Amino acid sequence: MKNSSSPKSKKLLFIVDMQNDFCLPDGKLSVPDAMSDAERLAEFIQKKSNDIDAIYLTQDSHQVSDIAHPSFWTDEEGNHPPVFTSITKEDMDSNKWKTKNPDHQDWAEFYISELQNQDEFTHVIWPEHCISGSNGEAIVKPVMDAVEAWARQGNFYDVFRKGTNPYTEHFGAFKANVIVTGAVETSLNKELIDRLKDFDSIYIAGEAKSHCVATTVKQLLEYKEIVPKLILLEDCMSDVSGFENFAQAIYDQAITMGAQMLKSSDI
Repeated sequence: MKNSSSPKSKKLLFIVDMQNDFCLPDGKLSVPDAMSDAERLAEFIQKKSNDIDAIYLTQDSHQVSDIAHPSFWTDEEGNHPPVFTSITKEDMDSNKWKTKNPDHQDWAEFYISELQNQDEFTHVIWPEHCISGSNGEAIVKPVMDAVEAWARQGNFYDVFRKGTNPYTEHFGAFKANVIVTGAVETSLNKELIDRLKDFDSIYIAGEAKSHCVATTVKQLLEYKEIVPKLILLEDCMSDVSGFENFAQAIYDQAITMGAQMLKSSDI
């Protein structure tokens, strides 16, 4: 007689940018409470080790000279913008801010306009962070230790780097904020989207809730068959200081479409 039990539900843990520069108290773009988020996520991985079928991690990775870093921009006196400065189309039109390298000016004007046209977040200047090859780019130790322990059970994890193109921000896991023509690393990662469709449950955690996690979720809202699979671990993500509830509308829409917002301790 055939076993009539249901097949095992496939579960994915999708970790967004749990990196030193976001999580450590002295990180270049330290997110308040991120270290506690990382420790709770590590506990979740340990507790659910036998239930997690795959782990995907995204890794923010930037050049020093990057469109979101101060040195890319100057004012008329040659001063770089302070961190957390917002740059709008109106700022570009009035020459309040321009690119340090004149060869980048046309692209920057197009980029800032496209952010507005596509209803993306306003461009913000961040501290230099997650510099390619630096310790700040590395996955924070509690999470990486837990992932490695899970992997020693015979499992494999995947790491997806993003943000490597200095001409565009890449908050979300699946495509850059503005796609650069001819730069495949900024285009929609259709293969990754398709891989998500193979799972029955997708746990999402990471930093920051206000930006990279939110944009990752926003990009998934276009895939109605995926959204009900999402379980957002609300105690394993936090907002950038000053941007509290910045992306609440995105999470509200996801929940309306069937996603869940749960604490890791309640799963």
